[in-house]
Amino acid sequence: MIDGIKNIIAVGSGKGGVGKSTTAVNLALALHALGARVGLLDADIYGPSVPTMVGAVGIEPQTTADKHLIPIERHGIYTMSIGYLVDTAAAMAWRGPMVSSALQQLLNDTQWNDLDYLLIDLPPGTGDIQLTVSQKIPVTAAIVVTTPQDLALIDARRAITLFKKVNIPILGLVENMSTHVCSHCGHEEAIFAANGGVLLAEETKTPLLGQMPLSMSVRAQTDSGTPTAAASHVDNPLKQRYIDMALKMSTALADLRLSKTPKFPKITIVNT
Repeated sequence: MIDGIKNIIAVGSGKGGVGKSTTAVNLALALHALGARVGLLDADIYGPSVPTMVGAVGIEPQTTADKHLIPIERHGIYTMSIGYLVDTAAAMAWRGPMVSSALQQLLNDTQWNDLDYLLIDLPPGTGDIQLTVSQKIPVTAAIVVTTPQDLALIDARRAITLFKKVNIPILGLVENMSTHVCSHCGHEEAIFAANGGVLLAEETKTPLLGQMPLSMSVRAQTDSGTPTAAASHVDNPLKQRYIDMALKMSTALADLRLSKTPKFPKITIVNT
């Protein structure tokens, strides 16, 4: 393990545009709401979005005397992203080895302090970054995010296959944008497909952590830098959905650790 981090959780999707980063940010905040010390590493070197989502655009991290980066604290969680270190309009025209090296530097050169969880927000796909994370970083487990339609499910299935291939346990699947909630009347209906994530979870024997609707408030709150699961949104019912998913996630992680605990052989004493 990495000093100062108890659990590293990779959040992947296989496909872009399914709300993976929104899910990662809100799960990190939900875990914090449950009392955990949480960090969030933005592993999307080409398109970092965490600074915008947590309201930290333009903030540069300070360094310690030994040149370690001090993570940016927002809404109670500790974040690090290449977006803090480069111009927001910069195009990261880097090849795979440079990207992988940059990610490892972000992880290893940041002073993470006694985190219960570090969530890694992966970029879409199953390429260099995913392989670097699985092979070079001691990932405890993973979460996969999808939307219900077939095109997204195909790529989510690939992400699940990749994690299983590299022996990273999967804590669960999140079905994002499962329904649409009308901002006027509150009516909720499926607009992409119905229960695609549920069926994928059953097919791959992956726990379903939860289903999140396509909601205007989630988009607006994330764009404004105050995500739905932040402490300021006290009465938001969608915040509770993220907290419920975080509870299931932490329970699954506890069960995983318990299953890996060495078991003593049963000792039987026989009188002879």
